[in-house]
Formats: sequence, C-alpha cells, structure tokens
Amino acid sequence: MSGCAALVTGASSGIGAATALAIARQGGSVALVARRAERLEELTAAIAAQGGTSLALAADLREAAQAEAVVEQAVSHFGRLDVLVNSAGYGARNPVLDSDPADWDMMIDVNLRALIQMSRSALPHLLRAASEPGSRGVADLVNIGSVAGRLARKDNSVYSATKHAVGGFSESLRMEVTGRGVRVGLIEPGMTLSEMTQTGQSAAGLGMPEEKWLRVEDIARSVIFMITQPPHAAVNEIMVRPTAQEH
Repeated sequence: MSGCAALVTGASSGIGAATALAIARQGGSVALVARRAERLEELTAAIAAQGGTSLALAADLREAAQAEAVVEQAVSHFGRLDVLVNSAGYGARNPVLDSDPADWDMMIDVNLRALIQMSRSALPHLLRAASEPGSRGVADLVNIGSVAGRLARKDNSVYSATKHAVGGFSESLRMEVTGRGVRVGLIEPGMTLSEMTQTGQSAAGLGMPEEKWLRVEDIARSVIFMITQPPHAAVNEIMVRPTAQEH
C-alpha cells in the first residue's frame, strides 16, 4: 500500500479503527473520519507511533455537505485517493412495535445514506487514481455490510434491512464501474466484539459467549486481503463468521 491514500469512515472505534491501523501498517496514508474528534486524535497518535501517516477529519456523515468535504480534504492533503472503506455504522435491536423511529432514521442515515454519499463523492477520485501512470492500476471501494444483510434475525429488522440494501448497492455499483479500474467489495462480518455490539447486541443474548466472537482485527485482515489483490483480481465479497456461529 506504499504510496496509496485511503479514507476510512467510522474510524473512531471498532472495525474502522482496526482497518485504519492495518492500512497504515501496510504503508498507506489514511484519512480518519468519524464524529468523535478526540478519538480520531488518539488514533492519529497510534498510527504515528507505528511510523504511519494519517489525517483526522471529524464529520457527521449524515450531512451530505460534510461527506463531500472530507473526501475533498483527504484528496487535497494526500494528493490522491486509492481506497475508500465505508465502515461507519449504527445498530439498535428491538422488535418493530417497541422500536423508536429515531433509531430507524439513524440506521438508515448512517448505514445506507452516508455510505452512498461517500461512495459517490469518492468515486471520481478513485477512478482517477486507478488510471494514473505509475499507480497500482486499480482502486478499491470497500463497504462493511453484515451477515444480517444475508440472513435476517428477529428483533433486528431495520438494521437488517439497511444491510441488505448495502449488499444490493455494492453489487450494482460494482457492475457500474466494471472495466474502469475500481473494484467494489462487500465484507459481511458475523458476530464481532466491538463498541457497537458491547452496547447493543451482546446484551441481547445471541446465544454465543463473547470470547468466541470475532475481533475487529479479524475484519481488518479481510479488508487488507481484499485491497491487496493484484490488479487483475477482484475479491468482491467476503463473509466472516466466528467458528461457533451457526446462522
């Protein structure tokens, strides 16, 4: 990844933070995007401590103008954009009858609308990077979906709906850019121990002890595997489950 620039959303914690660290270890420069500026600064320091380069960009990606702005800031700072990882996410587990419409809005806005907006804003720069002389000859757009985007669970209907939509969007976008040097990939994690699951899913009793859940670093390794393939190869979808997860 040396000489490449990446932008990772949801970088203040969880899969996003682990992915940013992994890309930096591979030699890539990373723009870190999330709402919590103080957490981004901590991650910037951690990346610098391992010899990497990063840029902290605090933003609320539910606002289209802010999504556009962080892409432009990253490109202005690094001079290019080779990789976008859409990792920002929000989940709330409740039966529909007991759920709060404000949670519906948050899940749709963060998991889907922001992901689409970031993809649209980044795509011209990814296309340019893929075609530049001396470049890798390819650029990557990676969306973090979920096993919930393939297999629905009760009490998880709206979250599952957003992740099904991410899968559909990813495949359609992949076809739109086929042959133009941009690979579109979808990673679907199973039960993964993270800040989001510790505050939501783990308390819901999903039938598997937390020590058997995936760690965020497992998903980060999947991202690295996807984006470091040779230019002629595209890994478009990876589902990663804990060994003990049945569904």
